[in-house]
Amino acid sequence: MTYRIKSVKNPELEAKLQQKINLKTKPIGALGKLEDIAFKIGCIQQTESPTIKKPTIVVFAGDHGIATKGEVNPFPQEVTSQMVYNFINGGAAINIFSSTNHLNLKIVDAGVNHQFPETLGIIDAKIDFGTKNYQEEPAMSLEQCQMAFARSGEIVTKLNEEGTNTIGFGEMGISNTSAATLLMTYFTKIPISECVGSGTGLNEDGILKKQEILSQVYQKYSPKDAIEALSIFGGFEIAMLTGAILKAAEFKMTILIDGFIVTSALLVAQAINKNVLDYCIFAHHSNEKGHSKMLEFLNKTPLLSLDLRLGEGTGAALSIPLIRAAVNFLNDMASFDSAGISGETKD
Repeated sequence: MTYRIKSVKNPELEAKLQQKINLKTKPIGALGKLEDIAFKIGCIQQTESPTIKKPTIVVFAGDHGIATKGEVNPFPQEVTSQMVYNFINGGAAINIFSSTNHLNLKIVDAGVNHQFPETLGIIDAKIDFGTKNYQEEPAMSLEQCQMAFARSGEIVTKLNEEGTNTIGFGEMGISNTSAATLLMTYFTKIPISECVGSGTGLNEDGILKKQEILSQVYQKYSPKDAIEALSIFGGFEIAMLTGAILKAAEFKMTILIDGFIVTSALLVAQAINKNVLDYCIFAHHSNEKGHSKMLEFLNKTPLLSLDLRLGEGTGAALSIPLIRAAVNFLNDMASFDSAGISGETKD
């Protein structure tokens, strides 16, 4: 699991990109975050004229052993497989947002506790029928974790070969906010009590119970490194997200980071290779409690704040029009010279 991820730092290109942005027919800085996006994607693609090609959302689905007890989740484990069928039938929010914004959508069985028919068009990358319950034993073995990295890497490699250069990730897995909370605490050292949220809709008593259980789980283990922490606390979908993010950065893709669960996978990925952050655009601020502190830890500001906490990659999908707009203004908006307008501007 070695990834050759280069820093995007290139002072000469950065100066050219900034000059190109500044010379557009507008006051300097007037397009705000769109200017930052255009600059970043230019740096990622190492060009003054970046493009968005075949943008794709990949949703990884997996089940969690702790969900079988129903103590940290208000919905039964079976909802994971039911939602995968909903994705395939086109009925979920991510389907609507993907079709609205003309995105390629891929659904991956990372480890759902259900056998899907081969004819559905789901990408079968199943590691096992759900993870183990980390109240009793590590969620997965190190070998399974490595297998998840390899399989998600293969998926991203295929998309790269098909021409995708912009990719967002989503997830589905009942109880995966619990796994994400444990990973968040491990990597940020923020106490469990400040990371636990309502997930799929726990009430106040449910959140306190979830906090108690996850605190006990966290104290049970002492992971030595990022991979061991992921194997103990993670889910198969989170492990695949981590591997997919790293592989996408290796291919110099623009990576759209969704909400709480995907950011937990990014916490693992950046612990493995810090350069991965150079390729990430943070799509939105999730309304799940811990996400704000994740973003603070990473020192990142998201594009959108819509009070979403759905997952599925919905925030990433909704950010695509802004990504396209940023690249298009950089490439197509007139400069003062080309428009015959004086460069002397006033705010």
